[in-house]
Amino acid sequence: MGRFRVFYLFKLHLLLPAVFYFVVPGKFCRRRLKLFQTMQATANLPTIWNLSLRGSSSKVHIVNPRHRKSHALHCLSSEGHEEFDNSQKSLGQSSITKEAKHKDIWNLFREAQKNIMILNKQRLAAVDELEQLKKDKEELLERINQLEAESQIVIKKDKSSLFWELLLRIDSMVINGLVNIEEASSMRKLVKEHEANISVFPLDVLQQGDAEILAELRRFTNKGKRNGLHVIHICTEMAPLVSVGPLASYITGLSCALQEEGYMVEVILPKYSTLDLDEIEGLREIEADAYSYFDGQLHANRIWNGVVSGIGVTLIQPVYYSSMFGRDKVYGYQDDFDRFAYFSRASLDYIAKSGKQPDVLHIHNWQTAIVGPLFWDVFVNQGLEGTRILLTCQDFDKGLVPPEKLELCGLDPAELHRLDRLQDNTNPHFVNILKGGVVYSNKVVIMSSSHSSIPGLEPTLAIHKDKLFFAPFGMDNSMEKDLCCDLHVSAYTSIKNL
Repeated sequence: MGRFRVFYLFKLHLLLPAVFYFVVPGKFCRRRLKLFQTMQATANLPTIWNLSLRGSSSKVHIVNPRHRKSHALHCLSSEGHEEFDNSQKSLGQSSITKEAKHKDIWNLFREAQKNIMILNKQRLAAVDELEQLKKDKEELLERINQLEAESQIVIKKDKSSLFWELLLRIDSMVINGLVNIEEASSMRKLVKEHEANISVFPLDVLQQGDAEILAELRRFTNKGKRNGLHVIHICTEMAPLVSVGPLASYITGLSCALQEEGYMVEVILPKYSTLDLDEIEGLREIEADAYSYFDGQLHANRIWNGVVSGIGVTLIQPVYYSSMFGRDKVYGYQDDFDRFAYFSRASLDYIAKSGKQPDVLHIHNWQTAIVGPLFWDVFVNQGLEGTRILLTCQDFDKGLVPPEKLELCGLDPAELHRLDRLQDNTNPHFVNILKGGVVYSNKVVIMSSSHSSIPGLEPTLAIHKDKLFFAPFGMDNSMEKDLCCDLHVSAYTSIKNL
């Protein structure tokens, strides 16, 4: 057994260089191996082994002169293992350090990434804010341009528009009680006489209240005069506000032509729900109640003023009977007489209350022909003694209704249901509203391309032949327009001379 141990120790002695070479890595192994080989070469003596058993276990002791060398190898081997352990510890610490650094780097990366995301959000927010500022700037520039355009429109307003804005504001002053009828009449006359210089009136005052305009009107200087009559159309159509037949273009065309001749022309219309209000310049409601009589009671109306094509326009809107003109169509309802009788009476009530004193009330077709009897039976003595009535017939519908319907607008059926007044020539149990217009008008213009009379009214027209004027139907060209205008000027002049 001891010999085997000596043999294995001897083999171990031979194998140590290989063990050091393969087990211990790096320069450390090669350095120790070289030292070991040097020590082997230094000793030339053969190795002598002393095999003995000591104690309870067998041990091998080197007793030859190489004992020192073997001991050195043993120490060297121990030192190598110790240094190897230290190297491993150093490697472990280095690995821990690298891991810590790696972790720190990742933390820094995450923090940087988070900061980048925050900065990106801030950048996006800044971009959105910049876009909003650009948008606000564009809107502001657009608004500035719009205001400049509007100011140019105000500056470039034609004289007739300014003229009518002033006149309609005078109406508002009367209804609100700022001025009495006599002073309003004087101011209207003043404005009419100064139309040639109306552009010198301060435009900014028109944007203020009635009191400021009144003060400015009282300071208005006398620099020019206007010739021509004051004409008010009471009608049911006007282009481009509401157009059903030829009446609409006729009203607008004639009014513009007469104003060019020095006439003062305005229009009163129902405020239909279908009106194109965008066509009205300076539309405003008069802040006052305007009452009119109908069916035994006084009813409130809302009054609106504006300018269309340089023509003053007044709109009447019933409050209680709001459904009368809140329909899809202008005509064609069973209660058409009630609707237009209400409007005709409300128009006259408004004219009387506002202190207007027109030279001519121009009425049209059967729808407003009832104005004739109303004017002479009810309103002529309400400051309208100098006013006269002109009827134009384009539509030959007669407007036949039972006599008792006349009571709705304050007329007496017993007085009017007579053959020489409103009684229909062929249906004696009805009253003929268009016939009443012919009888109670001072002049009548018949517009027809094929008729020189009104069917069914021949006996009446024969009696009132001195009233009649005949005009071409329509105003489609300049020749017809001039002819129509000249004819109406003749009719108006003859009325004024009555």
